[in-house]
Amino acid sequence: MSERASGRACPRLTTERLTLRAHGAADHADSLALWSDPEVARHIGGSPSTAEEVWSRILRYGGLWPLLGYGYWHVSETATGRFLGEAGLADYRRALGEVSGFAPEAGWAFAPSAHGKGYAREAMAAILAWADDTLAATRTVCMIAPANAPSRRLADRLGYRPLGAATYRGSETLLFERPGRKAPEPTT
Repeated sequence: MSERASGRACPRLTTERLTLRAHGAADHADSLALWSDPEVARHIGGSPSTAEEVWSRILRYGGLWPLLGYGYWHVSETATGRFLGEAGLADYRRALGEVSGFAPEAGWAFAPSAHGKGYAREAMAAILAWADDTLAATRTVCMIAPANAPSRRLADRLGYRPLGAATYRGSETLLFERPGRKAPEPTT
């Protein structure tokens, strides 16, 4: 990350159906409903989050932007304002081999009522387009639980390719990477 990237505020992104914006303190109830849902937590950490854990997550989201110049967005349906989920990029300093080197890590979590409607793909496509146009990163990475077939399919549709497997917090995880637009051309 260059020093220029730090200090950037979360930009508002819009798509055909979605509004992506910065999280605020008033979003705690939405985030708590999302992260306390066992279906959402099943593949992300394994257990529902408490109100305190969700508050820490919102604080982390707010801190990513000024420190790294990228972070997570609150995703809502533009027509109704209904909260759908959270998606974005982070650097969690995970010790996972190839993911350990600098590369923004993509992540997404959507409410079960939003599953299967293409919202995650639409949000992540907008985020990755923003990243490709804005960040100096030549790739992004993501990690997905092996049993999370919907997220694995989404990663594939977004251009992520298998990178390997690792153990994270005692559980197997699959690692993926996606070249950014600024990726160097392969040499022959």
